[in-house]
Amino acid sequence: MRNYELPSRVCRNCELKTQCTDAARGRRIRRWEDEHLLEEMRDRVKANPQKMKQRREMVEHPFGTLKRGMNQGYFLCRGLTKVRGEMSLSILSYNLKRVFNILGVEAMIAGLTVKRTVKE
Repeated sequence: MRNYELPSRVCRNCELKTQCTDAARGRRIRRWEDEHLLEEMRDRVKANPQKMKQRREMVEHPFGTLKRGMNQGYFLCRGLTKVRGEMSLSILSYNLKRVFNILGVEAMIAGLTVKRTVKE
């Protein structure tokens, strides 16, 4: 992620330059090189505010449950590989908890113990 600066050529002849900047070369505009992606996302969100409401209802609930309900507010491990493992275990435990609550323990065990035939 880099920023790049664009010296504004328009500033040189602008009558309002003294009100805008006191730099001799004019105002410099800083912009992240992929900022257009953020602008596109912002425009999509503004065009469909109901999508953000739906996202809050569906996606952010598991993270709140992990953070508050399962006491996973921060990682105990250090390093990307270890943090990925810790997050995977947290998500697995969340998913198992959901299955237990939706199906019940008996139905889940019954689903796991179904015999499967192997085709040779």
